[in-house]
Amino acid sequence: MIQTRERTTPAGVNFSIRMNSELKTQSEDLFRALGMNMTTAIQIFLKKAVSVGGLPFDVRVPNYNPETLEAMRETEEIGNDPDRQGMPLDLALAELKR
Repeated sequence: MIQTRERTTPAGVNFSIRMNSELKTQSEDLFRALGMNMTTAIQIFLKKAVSVGGLPFDVRVPNYNPETLEAMRETEEIGNDPDRQGMPLDLALAELKR
């Protein structure tokens, strides 16, 4: 859940966001790699949203076909089954090459 709070200062408006700490760390790492901080990234997002008159990316509900949904369900089932063991990566890659 994201909660926001605003406070006006002589330099502008302070905008506080409450978010999951893992998301914050991942975001900061990403933006640092791009040469910016969180404030700059949020300002870029907001400027772009204003310029396009909405979110600057598609927001959609996935519409998966039945085969994809079944494969996703089966993958989750396999991943949650403690009796199934995975295969080491090198063996899996060798199997794919056969």
